Amino acid sequence: MRTAIALSAAAALTAAAALTAAAVPHPAFAGTPSGAITVQVVTVNGSGCPAGTAQADPLPGNTGFRVTYSDYLARAGGSSDPVDSRKNCQLNLAIHIPQGFTYAIASADYRGFASLQSSATGLEKASYYFQGQSETTTASHPLSGPYSDDWQFNDSTDVAELVYKPCGEDRNLNLNSELRVNAGSDPSKVSFMSMDDTRGGVQTIYHFSWKSCP
Repeated sequence: MRTAIALSAAAALTAAAALTAAAVPHPAFAGTPSGAITVQVVTVNGSGCPAGTAQADPLPGNTGFRVTYSDYLARAGGSSDPVDSRKNCQLNLAIHIPQGFTYAIASADYRGFASLQSSATGLEKASYYFQGQSETTTASHPLSGPYSDDWQFNDSTDVAELVYKPCGEDRNLNLNSELRVNAGSDPSKVSFMSMDDTRGGVQTIYHFSWKSCP
């Protein structure tokens, strides 16, 4: 089961609670390895992450990793180019972990900012899977105007549905994401949705679930 959270300025206390909850480990995090992990961006493709605008780094304590974007924004209306209404990013990551363990993505926190005119809509969509595997975790989250605030969506996978990287196999992790904006009934007004927040410092967080290998 996957859940979504949308934040608004009128719910500051709820926003704070949501951000705190995002830092709480998934129940399957028991047995986190102590050895160092590294996260390397192997390939980057997509209009939402031009070269040099996306990076990935491990989180402290080996609980997961963060992806930071600096130019990920979809917009529609006004003088916007039609192709700007949809932006996407495809990242291929090489994640090196301590021997004797494997991992799955237990949950992901997607954050950004949106400014949507009345009747305009926005959509965030994301999926991830291990190279060579057909199992794909996908979720999409809509926003409706009028809206002008930060947004946050959390995707959490039930323990029974977690997909782990096969033990002893060197498989990269593929991350796909997408932002879409529809200008609505008044195309003269600009609406946009970003994955990088106009104030900067916003990161997409992926939380690990660890498992020992035989």
